Amino acid sequence: MNIHESAEDYLERILMLSFKKEKVHSIDIANDMGYKKPSISRAVKNLREDGYIIFHDDGAITLTEKGAEIAQRIYERHEILTKAFIKLGVDPKVANDDACKVEHDLSEETFQAIKNSLNKQ
Repeated sequence: MNIHESAEDYLERILMLSFKKEKVHSIDIANDMGYKKPSISRAVKNLREDGYIIFHDDGAITLTEKGAEIAQRIYERHEILTKAFIKLGVDPKVANDDACKVEHDLSEETFQAIKNSLNKQ
């Protein structure tokens, strides 16, 4: 599955917002990510056209099965990497920011090794 890092970030953010809100709208994504509404509108349009999200009549956005699979994978990577970096002594804010950078490019083998190492502790 080949998807751009920015699309992964949007999908992950929609998932994260859905934990807090019953309905996620474009403005919620814009506010949470600190982007302007037109940027979000373009991204949402592309995600919808690519089959990752559904845009409902009331403006709510939900992930499709395909979108949810990607969002959950990236979210898990983010959470595990953040925990691993904090265990190494990295400041939590820095750990969170660095996890966001690494989560997209890390090989599955390395990620699984990190995950297994955390589970053993």
